[in-house]
Amino acid sequence: MNEMITYLLAMGVLLGGIDLILGNKKGYGKCMEDGFLLMGPTALSMVGMICLIPLLSKFLQTIIVPIFHLANLDPSILGGFLAIDMGGYQLAKSLELDPSIGTYAGIVISATFGCTLVFTIPVGMGVIQIEDRSIFAKGILIGLITLPVGLLVGGVSCGLSVYTVIKESIPIFLLSIVLGIGLFKIPKAMMKGFEAFSFGIKLLINIGLILGAFTYLTKIEIVKGLAPIEEALGIVASIGITMLGSLPLAEFLRRLLKKPCLWLGNKFGMNETSIAGLLIGMVSVLPQITMVKDMDPLGKLVNISFAVCAASTFAAHIGFTMSEEPNAVTSLLLAKFVGAFVAAIVAIVVWKQQKKAGSENEG
Repeated sequence: MNEMITYLLAMGVLLGGIDLILGNKKGYGKCMEDGFLLMGPTALSMVGMICLIPLLSKFLQTIIVPIFHLANLDPSILGGFLAIDMGGYQLAKSLELDPSIGTYAGIVISATFGCTLVFTIPVGMGVIQIEDRSIFAKGILIGLITLPVGLLVGGVSCGLSVYTVIKESIPIFLLSIVLGIGLFKIPKAMMKGFEAFSFGIKLLINIGLILGAFTYLTKIEIVKGLAPIEEALGIVASIGITMLGSLPLAEFLRRLLKKPCLWLGNKFGMNETSIAGLLIGMVSVLPQITMVKDMDPLGKLVNISFAVCAASTFAAHIGFTMSEEPNAVTSLLLAKFVGAFVAAIVAIVVWKQQKKAGSENEG
């Protein structure tokens, strides 16, 4: 399966590269260029944090890891609190007791829960219009409630037993419930909290980037124990190479699936923008969030619920996994797609029940 995905990505490179040479007549060449240009933003979002991971790992081992040991939990789960491409994987692997659990935390949890916690919620709360914040909170809640399904599938695919996945994921499940309820019940307070959290993460990333670059240029270690910045940039380069193929391939799939998806959208009552958002979000969640204002109410709920697991699958997340742990690509995709589709189905059911209840109240 993983080898097949590798060859599919290579075919994406050929598709984009040939179109680029021929003058970008089909648009695949532009996708390839976009994949290459994404290396800059990708580097800015992750290099600094990766440089700081050894220090963060030591801090956690002193303060928090002993609590995980007392609870008989693998501390690598802490890596799942960061996005996969923002140091989550490196943190998980630095704390792991069991390599399989470390992979599960660093790939599966980081690419779903971590991405939602560090990026989707803080960015979404800032971008989403005031009138859509209630439905945004409800969508995130549905996505977090159904997240265990995706984690279970992804964890078993990593070679873990069902019991192990459930036991090790307890901190994630508990925090998901708290976050979901908080977003729904006290959105203003949660927004302030996430703004502060987002600011703190960005500050750490910038500090790590500055220290890493300074050390590389001068060979002077202001802070000892940093990961070399050239190693972090090597990871970014690997992600960029993967995105050269994944973005043209994602565009090909988007066009291939457009008609069937529009048919499904019409069947469930979602407009074209809603369907486009689902497909675009699997490449990048930010444009998906900005499109929410133009979606119909059902489409808004489905898109936000879907994004908790599916966000950025075909860009940074698959690129990172191919770079760092290619054998876990199948686990990544299974967790993301199973979790996302279950969330979408639950969102549709919840919407229909609310609509039915509203009609009965009017009657």
